[in-house]
This record gives sequence, structure tokens and C-alpha cells, in this order.
Amino acid sequence: MKYKDYYAALDVPRDADLEQIKKAYRKLARTYHPDVSKAPDAEARFKDAAEAYATLKNPEKRAAYDELGHPPIGEEFVPPSQWRQEHAQEGESFDGIDLADLLAAMGRGQRGQHGARGAAFPNPGRDYENNVSISLEQARRGTQLNLSLADGAGERTLEVTIPSGVCEGQKLRLRGKGGKGRNGGADGDIYLHINLAPHAVFRPARHDLYFDLALTPSEAALGAELEVPSLDGPVLLTVPAGMRSGRKLRLRGRGLARDHSDLYAIVHIDVPPKLSERERELYQELQRISTFNPRASAPQENPT
Repeated sequence: MKYKDYYAALDVPRDADLEQIKKAYRKLARTYHPDVSKAPDAEARFKDAAEAYATLKNPEKRAAYDELGHPPIGEEFVPPSQWRQEHAQEGESFDGIDLADLLAAMGRGQRGQHGARGAAFPNPGRDYENNVSISLEQARRGTQLNLSLADGAGERTLEVTIPSGVCEGQKLRLRGKGGKGRNGGADGDIYLHINLAPHAVFRPARHDLYFDLALTPSEAALGAELEVPSLDGPVLLTVPAGMRSGRKLRLRGRGLARDHSDLYAIVHIDVPPKLSERERELYQELQRISTFNPRASAPQENPT
């Protein structure tokens, strides 16, 4: 028989634990599954990974495999006599026997004369990806959606829980909700890509939210206590005196994620489009007595 390095097939160290082996196998199986990959060697890589996993996931088979040592890969070899005494049938010949068949037969009694060629290896279920669109309010509070999925078993509907605090572009993994595995292979997963629907007031930036806050000249100059919107309803915002356009006022914990995101009010100062006679008099009086010049600190062009 020819030696195969199952650890190299899964790209894991020889002291890898079972979780590392499972993770490596699932990654390779998804990458090289014949239904997914178009690579010319995809089927061979997929079978190699499945063969390696079938042995290394089983403690007894892995121990027997490790006892074989590390002969040169692809070269003919015969298991040591002690190994044959412990693991092989009495008087068994190893001519023409495949390593995978030998290890697969362990623990299930007598093997056929020439081995069980084409033994069924674990085949993981297919993964699926779906885009879901939710409102900012649903992202803030969490929600449940009914997801329609068409696969080999026909069309089915899943009730999916979207946790609170998700953001645009986030990917959620639903373990074991994808295609059914075969021959003991794990069920596949569903990956949900979150899209946030446009909102009339708020603009998301990751988990934070922004909105525009218009102030009158007097509110900006003197400060104010204002009621402003949030995804949880109106909240009170303190505007300090001397507020300028473009400044940000923060409302902690009012973003998409309650514990680590904020809501920001972006200030701009507006003026009434039309003044009453009294308002005009007051603005003229303010203009006459005020010493404030917003252009005084602006850079001046050097004379030539």
C-alpha cells in the first residue's frame, strides 16, 4: 500500500485537536465541494480531505494511523509486524490494499478480501447565502424573519432571529440550517448578509447613527434644551451655548447597538426666510452692538 499524509491533506499539525481537524475539514470541503468549486483538482482535493477526516476524527483509527510513523508520501510500504498483530486480520495480505480501506475496516469486523473500495466518506451539506433587508428600528431592537430557502429537499421556510445591534454588511451564520449532510457529514450553514433599508431621518455608519439638527441663531448662541428623535422615541438633548455649524452632539447608547454605539446630531444653523418688523429691528440692533466677526480668524491672502 502507499502512504498518505492525512495531516498534510487537511493542512493541520500532527498534534491538532479534534476541533482543529473538524474546522480544517469543513473549510476544505466547502472550498472544493464539486457542487461549488470549478477547480480542475476540486474533486480529488475533496476526496482526499474526506478520507483524511474519516480517519483523524476517530480516536482509535487516528491512533492506529499515527503508529504507522511517517513513511515517504506516495511510496509503497508495509505496516510493522507489531502493528499488523494489533490491527489486522490474522494471515491478511497487504498487497493491493489501499490505506484508506485498511483504516476504514477497523472497528466494523472483517473486511472483504480486497478491501472496501469506494467506501462512503462523510459529505457535508451545502452552505447557502442570502441577503436580508431590515429597518433601522429592527436592527436596534432585533427581529424575527421568515426566510424562504430552495434546496435539494424542495422549498422550506425558516424562522430566523436577527439579534439586536446588527449593522450594514454584517454576516450572520446559522449553523446547521443549510443543506443536509450525507454519510455522517455535518449539515451545512446559512450565511445572512444584512442590508439596512434607507431611513427618513437617520444615516448609519457601522453601529453609530447620524442625523441633521437645525438650530436658530439664538439657540446656537444661547444654548437650548431640545427634544430630538431617536430609534427609541423622542429624547432630550442639551445644546451648549456658542454652538457652531458642523459640530457633533452625542447621545450615548442611542445607536444600533445599545452597549457600544451612539447617536450624533450634526448641527447647522438656520435663519428665518422672512423677518417680522420687530425681528428685523432686533437683528439690526444686534448687528450694531455686536463685536463678533466670524471672518477675523480666516487666513488672509498675502499681497503680491
